[in-house]
Amino acid sequence: VIEGIDAAVRARDEGVRGYNVTEHYALFRNQDQEHPAAEMTVKTTYQRDVGKSYAVLSASGSDLWRKEVLGSILDTERRMTQPANRATAVITSANYKMAVKGSESLNGRSCLVVSLVPKRNSPYLFNGTIWVDARDYSIVQLYGMASKSASVVTGPAQVTRQYANFNGFPMATHAQAISKSWALGQTTIKIDYSGYEVMLQTPKIPEGALHQLH
Repeated sequence: VIEGIDAAVRARDEGVRGYNVTEHYALFRNQDQEHPAAEMTVKTTYQRDVGKSYAVLSASGSDLWRKEVLGSILDTERRMTQPANRATAVITSANYKMAVKGSESLNGRSCLVVSLVPKRNSPYLFNGTIWVDARDYSIVQLYGMASKSASVVTGPAQVTRQYANFNGFPMATHAQAISKSWALGQTTIKIDYSGYEVMLQTPKIPEGALHQLH
């Protein structure tokens, strides 16, 4: 199973050349889950040889929350997806100790439940659980505690993230991060992803094969 998870992550990294997606961030304070303190919609562009970049489409609410919390999350994602850092952040046996805990049906998919324990302390890694498709080992859901906060004004976040397949590869569709600090109370961030445009890597044709095509 662990070898299958590693292979699925490698296939996604090698197979996806890039993608565009619209991400909507809503930040809620304490128990108020209906009136966001800040919102931001961004157009995210991912290129495998560069990482993520962002263009803000709209923003509302507190400047402080947008800058210190939502901006910090975007900056962490940007750094995490850069080529020099990406290998240290992906969910593979190089970064985690993994153990199969059982099986479960999730969103109509037969899944294996796998525990994650980071092999080192990193802001990019989680302590928690993943659900992977029992057939191809692609990730379906993640639940865990980030080892380090993305923002100086909130504590480490408890993160849940759901995935769906686009062009054969798992992409995030919804995420939620809940963090608490003694000074600011509870902060909940909900992220929705929509409008994926996925660009796949063109397979390389071996030398000599072109002659066989004629």
